[in-house]
Amino acid sequence: MFDKIAIIGYSGHGFVVADAALIAGLPLKFYCEKFEGERNPFTLEYLGFDGDADFIGWKEDYKFILGVGDNLIRNAIALKVLANKKNLLNVVHPDALISDHVEMGIGNFISKRVAVNPLTNIGDFCLLNTGCIIEHECKIGNAVHIAPGAVLAGNVEVGDFSFIGANSVIKQGVKIGSNVVIGAGAVILKDVGDHKKIVGNPGRMI
Repeated sequence: MFDKIAIIGYSGHGFVVADAALIAGLPLKFYCEKFEGERNPFTLEYLGFDGDADFIGWKEDYKFILGVGDNLIRNAIALKVLANKKNLLNVVHPDALISDHVEMGIGNFISKRVAVNPLTNIGDFCLLNTGCIIEHECKIGNAVHIAPGAVLAGNVEVGDFSFIGANSVIKQGVKIGSNVVIGAGAVILKDVGDHKKIVGNPGRMI
């Protein structure tokens, strides 16, 4: 019998995750949203809302993947899934290039054309979006979003809940704190503390 797999979050980013999951061969059959949506490009079956007290997904043997782009919301949903003693799966697009020497947690999404080089550690509930590059020996915390085309050079660290904007570049050895926002196209040459917003080339705080 096939696993019963449901995606939580089925619009926008969720469509990208669902597409990748199906291309990767996962038997994705169900989706979870607050309401049944008008758009259903992958003809999934509506399972209900994971926030309802009588949500069937907590009562029966389902596994889940995360289709939510917002870091904090994605983390909260992931913790809810684990609190209900359900499994969270990773989704890795077949076109991603992931070294065999990468350590990765659970509930992650790795999109197409992503490259992750050896001795990198990826935490839980992360989103590595289209075409980003994670070089050797990087450390990515939990619930991090690396946006399309971003480049992390070797030995970069990124703290929990941080967002690395599209086409930004992080110099080798730089440490990015937690809850940081790096703007699109920014070039980061120095360490960034927690709760900072950085834009521009070279990066400056706003």
